[in-house]
Amino acid sequence: MKENLLKHKSKVILVGIILILVLLYFFNHNVNQLVNNISAMFATGDFTVVRDFIDEYGTYAMLVSAGLMIFQSVMAPLPAFLITFANANLFGWWQGAILSWVSAMLGAALCFYISRVLGRDIVEKLTSKAGLESIDNFFEKYGKYSILIARLLPFMSFDLVSYAAGLTSMAFIPFFIATGIGQLPATIIYSYVGGMLSGGVQLLVTGLLILFALSIFIVLIRNIFNSREPKARKKDNEQI
Repeated sequence: MKENLLKHKSKVILVGIILILVLLYFFNHNVNQLVNNISAMFATGDFTVVRDFIDEYGTYAMLVSAGLMIFQSVMAPLPAFLITFANANLFGWWQGAILSWVSAMLGAALCFYISRVLGRDIVEKLTSKAGLESIDNFFEKYGKYSILIARLLPFMSFDLVSYAAGLTSMAFIPFFIATGIGQLPATIIYSYVGGMLSGGVQLLVTGLLILFALSIFIVLIRNIFNSREPKARKKDNEQI
């Protein structure tokens, strides 16, 4: 009973915060303009635009970058790699990698928490029903390896995976650990090349990173298949 009361209280608080933010967006011109500008910035697909936006805040640039990463997590799906590239350009590859990884983890935790507390109906309004269903099918197919595999694939929505995971019976700690491990390689690689990117190079590197992620994915799936095959043979032998 105590757990139910705590969940109900968390739900009331979270709904209250969301309502306040929605009201601010519709009735506060500055907030409305800022959110629209950020959305338009992501829509350009140009990391230099994101970089310049963050850089304008000077001393607070890292905090703004972290805020943008969390914002794009909640407002799925927006391209997080633009922020990762921008962080590498502004703060150096290893500092940018740490900032991007930590803020992405915070965003993932927030999405998981929102989903776990508010449930599927609200999450579908924040994301999309079709998107969540596709992630559900992915989870069903790959089981306990789902989060790790999803984090290694750049074409899988980081934020949708976080939301979908919160709707399952999955515990937070395994989700968080798998997210951290799976997200780290891509974050390091994106950050390492981020300082050297221009528009044309960005497209080339993105393509290479997709190929890299696919290679990891294939190896991982093969290992999963190989680990299951002996179990299947053992079961067949027991039936005989």
